Amino acid sequence: MTQYNVTGMSCAACSTRVEKAVSAVDGVSNCAVNLLTNSMSVEGTADSFAIIKAVENAGYSATVKGSSDKSERTTDNTSDKGDFSVLKKRLLTSMIFLIGLMYVSMGHTMFAFPLPVYFKDNPVALGMVQMILASIVIIINGKFFVNGFKGFIKKTPNMDTLVALGSGASFVYSVWSVFAISDAAVGGDMALSFSYLHNLYFESAAMILVLITFGKMLEAHSKGKTTNAIKSLMDLSPKTATVLVDGRETEIDASMIKKGDVFIVKPGASIPADGIVAEGHCAVDESALTGESIPVDKGVGDTVSAATVNRSGFIKCEAVKVGEETLLSQIIKMVTDASATKAPIAKVADKVSGVFVPVVMAIAAITMLVWLVCGASFGYALTRGISVLVISCPCALGLATPVAIMVGNGVGAKNGILFKNAAVLEHTGKTEIVAVDKTGTITKGEPGVTDVIPAEGTDKAELMKLAYSLEAKSEHPIAKAIVSKSLKDDILLLESEDFEVFPGNGLSATVEGEHIFGGNKDFVSGYIESFDGMTDIADKLATEGKTPVYFGRGGTFAGIIAVADSVKDDSAESIQNLKDMGIKVVMLTGDNKKTANAVKEKTGVDKVIAEVTPAGKEEAVRMLKTQGRVAMVGDGINDAPALTAADVGMAVGGGTDVAIDAADIVLMKSSLADVVTAIRLSRATLKNIRQNLFWAFIYNIIGIPLAAGVWIPMWGLELSPMFGAAAMSLSSVCVVTNALRLNFFKSSKQTNKIKQKSEEKTMEKTIKIEGMMCPHCSGRVKTSLEQIDGVAEAVVSHENGTAIVKLTKEVSVDLLKSAVEEQGYKVVNY
Repeated sequence: MTQYNVTGMSCAACSTRVEKAVSAVDGVSNCAVNLLTNSMSVEGTADSFAIIKAVENAGYSATVKGSSDKSERTTDNTSDKGDFSVLKKRLLTSMIFLIGLMYVSMGHTMFAFPLPVYFKDNPVALGMVQMILASIVIIINGKFFVNGFKGFIKKTPNMDTLVALGSGASFVYSVWSVFAISDAAVGGDMALSFSYLHNLYFESAAMILVLITFGKMLEAHSKGKTTNAIKSLMDLSPKTATVLVDGRETEIDASMIKKGDVFIVKPGASIPADGIVAEGHCAVDESALTGESIPVDKGVGDTVSAATVNRSGFIKCEAVKVGEETLLSQIIKMVTDASATKAPIAKVADKVSGVFVPVVMAIAAITMLVWLVCGASFGYALTRGISVLVISCPCALGLATPVAIMVGNGVGAKNGILFKNAAVLEHTGKTEIVAVDKTGTITKGEPGVTDVIPAEGTDKAELMKLAYSLEAKSEHPIAKAIVSKSLKDDILLLESEDFEVFPGNGLSATVEGEHIFGGNKDFVSGYIESFDGMTDIADKLATEGKTPVYFGRGGTFAGIIAVADSVKDDSAESIQNLKDMGIKVVMLTGDNKKTANAVKEKTGVDKVIAEVTPAGKEEAVRMLKTQGRVAMVGDGINDAPALTAADVGMAVGGGTDVAIDAADIVLMKSSLADVVTAIRLSRATLKNIRQNLFWAFIYNIIGIPLAAGVWIPMWGLELSPMFGAAAMSLSSVCVVTNALRLNFFKSSKQTNKIKQKSEEKTMEKTIKIEGMMCPHCSGRVKTSLEQIDGVAEAVVSHENGTAIVKLTKEVSVDLLKSAVEEQGYKVVNY
């Protein structure tokens, strides 16, 4: 996917036309234009020159985004501030002349403000001054006219066209009226000359431009806030790095660090690149990348990431990923790429935006014609037509979806949840079934050896040596547990040959010329004739939640090693949260059924599909898809086919690169709580988009008839062009502001903490008591209450006449009341 900067767009009509123009280029398979960020993402084989040419032919300009260009990134980071500053300056300058114009045109008639004597008897001078002041405001805001008429000439009218036509029509008609005033004055008919002053709409022409500029300024300010999450990620990059050159510490610009460089990080300093710890120990704050506030201990051999902070300790690291390759850069790229894509729900707005401006221009023309036919003056009919032009707002339609997507992606990134595109952000909330891999997802993925049970003729040391030699080359969590146990017990490692992995089943190799193998029961049974009656032992281990791994050599059974993996602390709560949201939770695992059922009992999953291979997991996901929309959560290579097959694939951040590449969402914290958060965030974002689209559509549905004067005959409701311009300005601001509400979204963990505090608060009762006169009275009531089972503490005050009772469980109010009254006091309220 190639990204481009697009300039000259002012509304949804513009972005729609650019999209259509580029989509028509040979070799373009997909094109998405983002009005919010003035960017475009293009997929396909088309040449960039052809794409830029298509954009220019549509009336706009485009350049290829250079992702490695630091200056461009800086420009992107400050463009909203630049737009805001330019618009603010334009607005303030325009206001100076607008105030003078309003004073001359309306101040003396509406508020009896004084005018120079020269103007009182000189309607021509009065008209000329208004024309000059309005001309200055038009020149200051000439961008509307340049872009508007350029679009009109190229048959691609946009919002600027509507503004330019509305303001321009007011100005031209007013200029004609000035000539009429002059003509009447020259003819000596001063009464007629003064009467033409009522046909001047210079203040409307200027006010429309000023109000639209004001709205654009507010919009730029609000739009700047929608990208705060991305900007804050960019700002995390450390500016300097301390590297070792010939054994000496040298401080350099962080961008100059290269792969293989050795850098040091002292307490309180940011890590400048992704690296591997070569020396030392420290506690690293990774909250900027994962959202997890608790520092992570790092030692020799552990990986560290750029932009994380060393909270304590000293480390020396070797840089392995720098610049655009770092995890931080990849996160920024993922978030910006997702924000540049378009959600399917935006298609409705795009279709409307494509014909919106021409339809509005037609409605304005018909409005004028109808009022003229009904006998209204030309000036009044023109006013109605101008009101239609300036109140119509395609911007709100164009911003409704991208602002919510941008903020939603930013909120996700702050919580360690990365959506790869806008469609995923939209669809995740529609999940009906969550399929979850067991090892490393529900469980910690760090199993330990619990039992070593050798077969007859083999001792424990021999079984461990056989298992160690077989498992040493495997990356599976079970293999790591056996290797860890072997290293701890100083087991001898024998060199293995012909090592082969059978995903989801087991391993085989040749050691000292002998064929050895290990894995699940079905796999090992293919190599041996009997398990020597040990299957009952294996079944008992499985019911305890342990995973029995069978081993053999030649054609002989060697024994069983049991491995157990503990369930993550938040897994059961997260699964319950999913079920409370109406989502069915299914656990997929290659483990045996008894072990899987033991985990089911601990976590409360709805269904278990055990003893499945990677291909079996994919088939299970496809089967589940016949029952509803499926989200698959996994972390390993063996989960990749299932992640791809699911409607939405979620890879936990601690997983393999293959799983992360296959997934649609990356969960940086490797927690099931983030699955809940991702689904809730998707639902909140989709709800926000629907609110924005409703507002954008209903605004135009109500506003255009009101501006056209449809309700004047019935209720006398009339809208001036100035109020129409104000409404148009605020409509986009309302849409952007509504999207910014997503920043108040709480993650699953934050919600659970709030809920827990609320529950703690409700486990507290206050009792009003009469009759306590002294501390001795308070002590008697306190002792009586605290003897009740479930009362943790009673804080009694004879001065306030209250007893605040803190409970560890639900306790009957009648029981509390009886305890107080037994001491001779009266309970009056509780």
